[in-house]
Amino acid sequence: MDKAASRRGGGRAALILGAALLVLCASAGVLTGLAHQLTLGHVAVGTGLMVFGLTGVVVAYHQPRNPVGWILISFPFLYLVGADAQYYAVLRYHLGHSGLPFGPAAVLVAPLTQSAPFFALQLVILLFPDGRVTSARWRWVLLAYAVLGVLFSVGAFVPAVAAVATHHIRVDATGDLANPPGLAGWLVHPPAWLIISLLASTALIWLSFVGHQVLSWRHADGVHRQQLKWLASGAGLAVTVGVWGSSVTSGVVSALLGSTLVALPISIGVGILRYRLYDIDRIISRTLAYAIVTGLLIGVYTGLVLLATHLLTFSSSAAVAASTLVAAALFNPVRRRVQRAVDRRFNRARYDADQTVAAFATRLKDAVDLDTVRTDLAGVVQRTLEPAHVSVWVSRRGPGVS
Repeated sequence: MDKAASRRGGGRAALILGAALLVLCASAGVLTGLAHQLTLGHVAVGTGLMVFGLTGVVVAYHQPRNPVGWILISFPFLYLVGADAQYYAVLRYHLGHSGLPFGPAAVLVAPLTQSAPFFALQLVILLFPDGRVTSARWRWVLLAYAVLGVLFSVGAFVPAVAAVATHHIRVDATGDLANPPGLAGWLVHPPAWLIISLLASTALIWLSFVGHQVLSWRHADGVHRQQLKWLASGAGLAVTVGVWGSSVTSGVVSALLGSTLVALPISIGVGILRYRLYDIDRIISRTLAYAIVTGLLIGVYTGLVLLATHLLTFSSSAAVAASTLVAAALFNPVRRRVQRAVDRRFNRARYDADQTVAAFATRLKDAVDLDTVRTDLAGVVQRTLEPAHVSVWVSRRGPGVS
C-alpha cells in the first residue's frame, strides 16, 4: 500500500473514531441522566474529553503515522466506554432495572475509567511532537511503564472479575462495586510499601518524560523550539489552573477552572500541526501580563477596602465604591507597564520591534532628506516584520511601503 492510500485509510479511521466518540459521549450523558448523576461537573468532564478526542482526530487525520493523535483519541474513547458501562451497571444493579441485558459485561468494562486511559495519555508528553523517541534506551523505560500500567489495571479489574465470577454484584450510586466477595490478602489490602513503590515508580517515569522534553528544549531551535513552547504552556496552564485550581475550589468555579485542562490537547494540536506556531510568544506575554495585573489590582482593591473600613471608619458601601474606582483607574497604566516588562522577558521580538519603531519615529521628527527617510523606513520594516522583500515608492500623495 502506498503512502497516499495509507494516509487516506488513516484519515477515514480517524473520522470513524471521531463519530464513535460523539456517540459514546451522547450515550454517557443519557445514561448519567437516567442514573440521576448528571451534574455540571459531568458536563465539564464530557466537554473536556471531546476536546481531547477531536484534537486527536484532527492530528490523526493529517498525520496518521504520528501516534500522538491516536493516543489523544484513545484517552477519551477508553474513558467513555468505561463511563458508559459504569452507569449502565448503576441502572442494572443499583436502581433495579434487572431486565437490562449484559449487566456482568458492563461491570467488567467499567474499571476502564480508573487507570488505562491516564497511562496512555502520559505517553503524549514523551512522544511529542513527531511520535518518535531519540534513543533506543527509552524502550526499556516504556517496557517498565507498560508493566506498571498492567499492574494498576489488574488491580482495578480484579474486584470486577471476582464479583462476576461469584454472581454477587452490588453497585453503589456512582457505579463502584460495594464489598466484592471472594477476595483476600493483597487483592483487598495491598501492603503500603507496594502501593508506595508503584506510585513512586510511575511518578518517576512521568518525570523522566518531562525531563526528556526539557533537555530537548535546551538543544532545540526554530520550529521545534516553538512547538515545545506550545506544549509547555498548555501543560503548565492545565496543571496549575485546571488541576490545582479546580481542586481547591468547588461548584461552578471549580468547573470553570477545570475547563482549562483543554489547554493541553489544544496546545499539542497546534504544536504538531504548526498552526499559527509563532503566536505562542504573544499568547504567553499576554497571559502573564493580565495575570499579574489581575493579582496586583485585587491586592490594591482588597487593601483599600480594609484600610477604609478598619482604619478610616468609612462605611462599607462607600469603601467598596471608592476602591473599585481606584482599581479601574489604575488598570490601563498598570497594564501598560506590566506588559512592557513581560514583553521584555517573554516576547522579546515584539519588544525590540516596538523600540525600533519608537526610535524611528524620533528620528523622523528631524529628518529632511527624503532618500534618508526612505532608506531608514525600509530598514525599520525589514528589522521589525522580516518580510521576504521590501520596496519603497514615492507618489504624489507621499511615500508608501510594500
